[in-house]
Amino acid sequence: MTKQPHPEQEISFEKAFERLEQILEKLNSGHPSLEESLKLYEEADQLIIMSHKKLADAEKKIEVLMKNRAGELQMGSDNKPQVQPLS
Repeated sequence: MTKQPHPEQEISFEKAFERLEQILEKLNSGHPSLEESLKLYEEADQLIIMSHKKLADAEKKIEVLMKNRAGELQMGSDNKPQVQPLS
């Protein structure tokens, strides 16, 4: 059996998603004991929290440059291109 990373360790979003799928398969198999099911549930909860944070952080980084009708960048008062969140 491969040792899975502890959910509090920094892992990639993709690895967290992969681990969540493994946990779901194991829980749906009906074979884990109550104690193991609780541990898996707790691990999944931490992975979900971490994944949600990673998605929220990524969403904040995605921005769209605002352009005027001539296709030029609109500059803000700080002389940097104006941006708006992608929604």
